[in-house]
Parts: sequence; structure tokens; C-alpha cells
Amino acid sequence: MDVYIDEKLPKCYANQLMLSEWLIDVPADMGQEWIAVLCPIGKRALIMAFRGCTSTYTKSGYCVDRFPSLLPGGSRQSSWTAIEDTIVQCIHSEAHQTYYVLDLMCFPFEVDGLLLYHKQIHYNPGSIPLVDSLWPYMVLLACRPPSKSLDSLWSCLVNMSSKNPPRLLDLAIQSVLQDEASTIAALEWLPTELFPPLFMAAVIGGHGETVKAMVGSWPFIRLPLGALMKSSHSHQDILKAALDAFDILLSPKVPPRRCKLRVLDLCLDTDTNFWKVWSGTESIASVTSSEDPVTTRPWTLTHTRKDSRTGAKPQPLASAMFLTDLRVLETGPDEVLTFLMERAQQGKDLPNLCCRELEFVGVPPLPVMEEILKAVQLGDVQEVALHCRWDLHTLEWFLPYLAQMDQLHTLHLTGIILEPPVPDHMAKVEELLEKLTSQLLGLHQLQHLILKSVFFRDEQLGQLLRSLSAPLESLTLSYCVPVDSDMRSLCSCPCTSLLSYLNLSGALSAGFSRGFLPSLLGRVSATLTHLNLADCEIDDSQLRALQPALGHCSLLSTLVLGGNPVSLAALQDFLRHTWPLCKFSLLELPVPQDCYEDFQVSLCQDSLIEAMQALRETLQAYEPLYSAAN
Repeated sequence: MDVYIDEKLPKCYANQLMLSEWLIDVPADMGQEWIAVLCPIGKRALIMAFRGCTSTYTKSGYCVDRFPSLLPGGSRQSSWTAIEDTIVQCIHSEAHQTYYVLDLMCFPFEVDGLLLYHKQIHYNPGSIPLVDSLWPYMVLLACRPPSKSLDSLWSCLVNMSSKNPPRLLDLAIQSVLQDEASTIAALEWLPTELFPPLFMAAVIGGHGETVKAMVGSWPFIRLPLGALMKSSHSHQDILKAALDAFDILLSPKVPPRRCKLRVLDLCLDTDTNFWKVWSGTESIASVTSSEDPVTTRPWTLTHTRKDSRTGAKPQPLASAMFLTDLRVLETGPDEVLTFLMERAQQGKDLPNLCCRELEFVGVPPLPVMEEILKAVQLGDVQEVALHCRWDLHTLEWFLPYLAQMDQLHTLHLTGIILEPPVPDHMAKVEELLEKLTSQLLGLHQLQHLILKSVFFRDEQLGQLLRSLSAPLESLTLSYCVPVDSDMRSLCSCPCTSLLSYLNLSGALSAGFSRGFLPSLLGRVSATLTHLNLADCEIDDSQLRALQPALGHCSLLSTLVLGGNPVSLAALQDFLRHTWPLCKFSLLELPVPQDCYEDFQVSLCQDSLIEAMQALRETLQAYEPLYSAAN
């Protein structure tokens, strides 16, 4: 077909075609005010026949063909007068070299769908809600009439035009999922607008084969699958189906023609409006693009595959990415990690991994994990948690990766043992600690440091804390084994100057000096909101020594003192001095020592009830003053 590109765009022919919208909800007046027209496969065209010539224009007004026709005014033989002309809207079928005129003529053609017109509509250019479209399968699957004649289909539509009817789209999806083989076969020509609602229904219903096929034909760049996993009862099977499909897309084979998938988002807490928009519960304006909503997370994509219509052959999937949190569990790898480990062991390329959190509960096979961590965009990692008893060798292996996480804001270490396997290897410990502290210096975004059951020696903890130059928001040293100099360094380290959360539970054993605590509390009195001193062996005299410093912590809302050997009288005195000054929303007190008998072994229930009543009366006496202070 010749295209006349040298002609200027005639404004009078542009945007003159009346286009349809998709029929989502059945109108209440369907049976009275609407008519249906069968629509053949093809492209919309505007035909102008006048002055002995027939011209064909696209909906944008471009002239694409000129030929003689038998339309009035379309040729010298059919142009009876100088002013004879014809204007019709057609569907052009290139396969049959035929123009089908809508509403006026009838030819044998392959049915493409139904056009539904409101009876009282006037012809207007543009897409309008009074002209709607349906694919034939939507009517067939939603209505399932005994006969597939047009009259039967129309009767089904009319009968659904009642008050608050179910959406035709929902009925079609429910019906189509009953036959997975037919659904999969229809994905090649399924309209893009129907992919998200059909995919949601497939995930929620646990249709693994449909999910696998739809992932392989996904017409958007990003698939936020994790946001749907919480609503699926068989999420492990759905995840495995999606990963199997992604494995095929990563293979050297050419992916399906319409597949645009580049980013598989597996995060459960993904903040996305994608599904809300496509389910009809939220406006399309809430996303960046109605055709390809994107995430706010950073990544770099290189889209190299070209459309087959340009003549270039499509290429295998490249620059693919997972958005996911990696967790190495003690019970074994999960579905995502299993997928990555199998590809690494087979020597296959891994997708780029954008992870917000890395969590190790067990010790991974280091050679395989090295390949996986090479695929992780370490600059995007925000949280690292090591909940395992790593030895010096494993910790040394991980430190180079930790150094590259310049956006890390939370570091959680549990059960790390900084003890040499043999006494002669103490120099190795010092070398490793020096590496750790030097790399912590580069973590300028670190806000939360959590150390639980990490065993230090010889001022190692103080050395670690002094390596943090930026102020922390929270610090946990729970059930660690520090020395006096380590704890005294808390009062001078730059990282503790603006603490709002401090947890020292179990870190102060018997015989340990607590003289640093008043000084530390005075340093953070303007910012501290949460303090945990549980199981710190604090006695009556030490609790009294803390009272003035705690009274200056005007923002303190949570205080935990459970597990300390304190008497009832000391607790009452503590409440009188601190309750009116602090804004406690949670105050956890230990069971007074007065309530125990038999050498502090057995708890006397009567004594406990009396002590609780005494503490309650103490609080009630200061309740008006507390209310006035707040």
C-alpha cells in the first residue's frame, strides 16, 4: 500500500473517527437504548469518495491510499454530479484486501468483537462511553448461553442489566479460569487491559499454570507479584510458578513476542497502586503511567529488544531484575534463594538483585553466596541482619560486601563470636576488628546498630563504637560482654550524642560499674525516648543514683527495668521522683525483692498482691501532677 507522506496533514480529516471504550459495567438500559454491531478484524479508516476518486485516511488524518470505487463519487463512472461524494467509516482488513463499512453494508468477515451503541447517541469524534467494545470470548465465557447465536448472547447481556449487577469483566474472568488450557492459548491476543485483573484472579485462586504462562507473556516492564502474595493461600506454589517462567525468560531462547517484563518485584510490602488501579478501586491518576506503572525504587534498565514490526529480531531477556529481600534461613533456602542458588551452581547468569534487606539466620555455602552477592546491587541495601554464630572466617568473608553498602541504615549482629579458635590467633582477631571498624567508618547512613549476644574482649566494643562517626538514632547492646572501659566510652563516642533508643538489657553484670549511666543519660536527655535496663543487676542504691538523670529525660516514654533486684521501698521512691517529670507511656518495673522467700527462689503471691497495690497507690497519688505536667 502506498503512503502519501509528502502531503500535509489535513486538519479537517484528523480525529474524525468515533472510537469505542471497553465495556466494563453493563448499563441498566442495555435492552432498551443500545444496539450491537459485529466488528471485523482490521484497522479503522475514514473513506472519502468525491470528484471521481476514493481516498482512505487514518484516524490521524493521513492519506494512505487512493483508488477508484463504486461508491457514489468514488470514480468517474459512479460520479454522476460534480457535488456527489461519500464519507464512510470502515474497518480495513489487509489480509482480505477489503474495506468493511460499519453500520451500512454487510460482507462475510471474521468476527473481531461486538460494538455496543447507545440508541440515542449522535456521531461524535473521539472515544466516548456510549460506544463500547467486547471481545466475543468475554460474552461467551461470562454468559455461557446454550446457543452461541447473536440473539442468545444479546439476551444474556440484557438479562444482566439489573440493579447492582456483577461486572461483566469479573464474570468473564471467573469463567475463563475454569479452563486453564483455553486461557493460556488466548494470552497471545488477550488485550493488555485484561492482563492485570486476570492475573490477580489467577494468583488469588492458586492457578499456577496460568500464572506461569502470564508471567512469560507479561506486557508491562514491571510485575509487582509480592504485593499479591499475601492474598494467596498457595503463595509458595504461585511463587515457584512465577520463578519457573522467569527462568525460561532468562534462557537464550527468544521470549514471547509481547513480553516486556524486566522487573519482578517480590517484596511483600511494596508500596504500589498498580493492582488497585487495574482492579478499579483507585484512579488511574494515582500511578505514573496507565500502561506501565513504575516503582520508586532505583534501578537501571537497558531495553534492547525491538519490536518485531521494525524488522529486527527480538532478543532474549536481558538486564532483568528482582526486587526482593534475601534471607538465608537455618531450615534451608526459600523459593527465591533456591532459584538463585540453582542458577549459580549451573553456571547460568543471574538477574540483577535490588534488595532492601539481607538476613542470614544460617551459614550459607560461601562459593554459591559469592555469586549471588555479586548480582546484588549492594549500594541499595538498607538493612543487614546476621542472626547466627558466625566464626572469624565467615565474618571476614562478608566484610568486603558490607563495605559497599553505602546506604545501609540498620546493622543487626547476633551471636557473633570474636574469639580466636586457638589463643595464638589473637592477632587475627585484632586484624579482623580493624577491618570491621575501618569499613564502619564508610557507613555514613547508619542509624541503627543492634548487637545481641556478641562477645567482646579487651576494649573491642569501645574500638567498634569509636569507629562510628555519625550519630546513631538507636543503639542496642543486649547481653553482650563488655568491659568497664567499653561502657565508659559510650559517654564520649560521637555515635551516642543523639540517641533516642538505648537498650542495655543484660549488658551490665554483677560487679560491673554503673557510674557511667548518669553521665550517659545526661548526654542524651534531650533526645532519649526509649530506655531498656532489664537484667542489669541494678540494686536500690544504683536506682536512686539514676533518678536525677532520668528526671531530666523529658521525652522518655518507655522505660524497662524488669529483672533487677530492687526493693518495694526503692521502687516507690523511684516513682515519686520520676513519674511527675517523665512522659511514660510504658513503664516496666521488676518484681520487688520483698515478694520472694526461701533465699529469693519462691515468689509469695500474697506479698506480690500487696506490693502491686502499694505501687498503684503511689501512682494514684501523683496522677493529677502527672496530668498537669503533660
